[in-house]
Amino acid sequence: MTSSLSLNATDTHVLDVDPLIDDPRTRIVVCCGSGGVGKTTTAAALGLRAAERGRKVVVLTIDPARRLAQSMGIDSLDNTPRRVKGIDDTAGGELHAMMLDMKRTFDEIVEAHADGQRAEAILGNPFYQSLSAGFAGTQEYMAMEKLGQLRAQDEWDLIVVDTPPSRSALDFLDAPKRLGSFLDGKLIRVLMAPAKVGGRAGMKFLNVGMSMMTGALGKLLGGQLLRDVQTFVAAMDTMFGGFRTRADATYKLLQAPGTAFLVVAAPERDALREAAYFVERLAAEDMPLAGLVLNRVHGSGAAQLSAERALAAAENLDERGIVDQGGGNVELRTSPEAGSPAPARDTPDEHAQTPDKTPHSAPATTPAPNSPATSTPAGATTDDAPADHTTTDRTTTDQLTAGLLRLHAERMQLLAREQRTRDRFAALHPEVAVTEVGALPGDVHDLAGLRTIGDRLAAGANPAGAA
Repeated sequence: MTSSLSLNATDTHVLDVDPLIDDPRTRIVVCCGSGGVGKTTTAAALGLRAAERGRKVVVLTIDPARRLAQSMGIDSLDNTPRRVKGIDDTAGGELHAMMLDMKRTFDEIVEAHADGQRAEAILGNPFYQSLSAGFAGTQEYMAMEKLGQLRAQDEWDLIVVDTPPSRSALDFLDAPKRLGSFLDGKLIRVLMAPAKVGGRAGMKFLNVGMSMMTGALGKLLGGQLLRDVQTFVAAMDTMFGGFRTRADATYKLLQAPGTAFLVVAAPERDALREAAYFVERLAAEDMPLAGLVLNRVHGSGAAQLSAERALAAAENLDERGIVDQGGGNVELRTSPEAGSPAPARDTPDEHAQTPDKTPHSAPATTPAPNSPATSTPAGATTDDAPADHTTTDRTTTDQLTAGLLRLHAERMQLLAREQRTRDRFAALHPEVAVTEVGALPGDVHDLAGLRTIGDRLAAGANPAGAA
């Protein structure tokens, strides 16, 4: 059975995933953390496990890669939830999945909160197109907008959110406020003023107020800066309050008791440092933290063999290959490449082992041309071939064994590093419940793989079968 070093259950709370996803009061699970730690796979595995335990689940992912859709047996994911087929629905659950389309979600907001003529003007505005497609924080904000829409529909009893990949997990929390602040900031108020004043006086005011900003904003929007921005602001004037209101509502939704945050991290120094920072930020924002998912934890089936002992054994095997201690392998020490001729085959021991031999008392004579000694290749006897094969086989076996021992030593050193990193996190945040997910030998590419991840999520702090 594979074992792994793990957090001491007496020092750290164990995160029990199944009661969390089984509780009908849990309506939203947010998987967050730094990029590249397995948030998307964790969110999908949680959604599948919850659905097969009877919940009606929708997984909202922001990862544009196709691997999640493929693992769920769906050709493609878009801004509309798609039913996932092939799950075990004997408990009455359902699984749906969708991938955030940032711009489409923004368009839906405009279409829902503006009349037809104004919506058309906004959607066709170059400034809006730049804002909706690439403004910093837009993706995170739209993820929360979509979360609010899904929650308001009340069609699913559990929503699992995979937060956007970003340099910092804190972008996810900051984005709604940042976009709301932008739309309610001094710049927008300055841009709104000409539309309210109107006429030449308004344009003069705009030109004076924007003269120092035109250079910087012109790089983003091009030569039509003032006209595009004025048109956008005039059309969006009545919608700015709605953005602020929804940003506030989304934040309150994240703080609600029915929401649970899962911080996902790998057992690496940088990932756990950011996880610790995120845990502290969640606490400061009064958001409910369910626990930490420690992903891709490595294990070993021979943890009792330390790295030091494995390396020592490998060195001993290497030395045996260089200086063989067997009596019948002199040629390994006195090779022709060293400038010495092959030893003569006339020692007593060799005569004792040769069936057709010259007696010890007889003088050495040259064998007859047709004697057995001359029927083999030069420099060898009939007994040499088996001995050489045995030596070669043993040397090859020793080399392979030494290589495997070194690989094991590297694995044990990796486990020790992971353990030290986890211990540091546990010392900083002993109150945080943790579940460890053993690493798989390959990528997850189907529902069976997601089930395996779900099983490991539910295994607690002692994962089995880690690769």
